[in-house]
Amino acid sequence: MSETTDAAAADTAAETREPEPGDRATGLGSWPGTDQREAARTVVGEVPGLPYVPELPARGVGADVIGRAAGMLVDIAVEVWPSGYRVVRRPGGDHRRAQELLARDVDALDEALGEAGATPPAVKCQVAGPWTLAAGVELHSGHRVLTDRGAVAEFAASLAEGLREHVARIARRTGAPVVVQFDEPTLPAVLAGTLTTPSGYGTVGAVPGAEARSLLADAVAGARAAGAAAVTLHCCHPTPPLALLGATGADALAVDLGALGGADAPGEVLDALGEVWEAGTELWLGIVPSTDPTSRPELEGLARPALDLADRLGFDRARLADRAVVTPACGLAGATPAWARRATATTVELARAFADPPEGW
Repeated sequence: MSETTDAAAADTAAETREPEPGDRATGLGSWPGTDQREAARTVVGEVPGLPYVPELPARGVGADVIGRAAGMLVDIAVEVWPSGYRVVRRPGGDHRRAQELLARDVDALDEALGEAGATPPAVKCQVAGPWTLAAGVELHSGHRVLTDRGAVAEFAASLAEGLREHVARIARRTGAPVVVQFDEPTLPAVLAGTLTTPSGYGTVGAVPGAEARSLLADAVAGARAAGAAAVTLHCCHPTPPLALLGATGADALAVDLGALGGADAPGEVLDALGEVWEAGTELWLGIVPSTDPTSRPELEGLARPALDLADRLGFDRARLADRAVVTPACGLAGATPAWARRATATTVELARAFADPPEGW
């Protein structure tokens, strides 16, 4: 279908789907395989309350988290070198491929929503955050963009402009509010100064926390200016900088609760989670395995870390239904297609259970 046809269809599309208890569930982005249409149909079918543009990194160059974000950049071109993504003078085949793959992914989501016959309460897109992007792309010199603060600022501004176009396209095609999720898996290494230089013998200097927070806050504000209905910061690292992330003004933080230690996490982690939640920021709790488990887990066993967290922090468990969203622990690219589907369905089951707890919970 053409974009013109889709836009016209959006004007006369089905009514917005009524909210349901299981709507507070979603995925974090990546998906196994290479069939974007099948992935989109599954996502729309399994998480109709907050479906998202699936990412299929198995397709190769331009389909991974860095390549997709690089393809959004405006007036900055990136191509693949033996060492990774690198800034070049003019867009080439790699850059165009990333843009085409992303466009196809939006097409696939739009088509899947059309087949479902209802506009969801919101849809979500994911993009690498400014620090992860700056750490994952090289300058002409071969050094990371991260080593040049002026270049970091240029990349952040270019990403914000590209995101504006991307959000507008998704909103126009789907007719739904758009939630933006910034992925920052590399942020802890950026703050710790553990990323290597091109020689492999040195490391890039640590970025001060205040500087990291300021750029992320700008990214959050930029996403809202681009039309985002809400902004989530995602870091599934075992030691995410929770206080820093919580100070950016984001609407939600997405974490791998198991990697943090759940209710048995260190005191400083629990304190940070409690402060973020108390301040009104949503917690997106990764509590469903993102890769195939050895045996199918029971629903109560999956829910237990979240229930215990609420208890440990002194919150009523009803907060899990009102101020939390259930997700897989991280992206699902490493799962089998069968488990990706099962894990996604399980997030909805858990969200329903938090809204209406079974007897004995």
